[in-house]
Amino acid sequence: MGLMGLGGDLVWATTWMETANEIVAPRLGLPRLPVVPFPDDLSTGNGLHWKTVPLVNWAAGRSFVWLDDEVTEADSRWIEDYHPGRALVHRVDPFTGLTGPDFDRVEQWLRGPDPRR
Repeated sequence: MGLMGLGGDLVWATTWMETANEIVAPRLGLPRLPVVPFPDDLSTGNGLHWKTVPLVNWAAGRSFVWLDDEVTEADSRWIEDYHPGRALVHRVDPFTGLTGPDFDRVEQWLRGPDPRR
């Protein structure tokens, strides 16, 4: 199964910005995707990944899955504390990329009940 088969709305959340649509998307067989805007200042100073707060702000309470090779438990905890919607923060091994178990984890989460209800 590919990313498009998971359902939901895919977006790029990368410093590649629109370049991800030009270079990465064709190699992965993906269409052009929306890009989450990030501020010019990428530092947080609080131990969180620099994408964490902007992604939560972008999600605006909606459920989301964040697949990244740099996320930590600190990001997961912060999102759990400050994001009112469901969220799965899943670390992908940067050396192997997305694998079957990663897709299985996302599918399992997407099918699961909302524990906050």
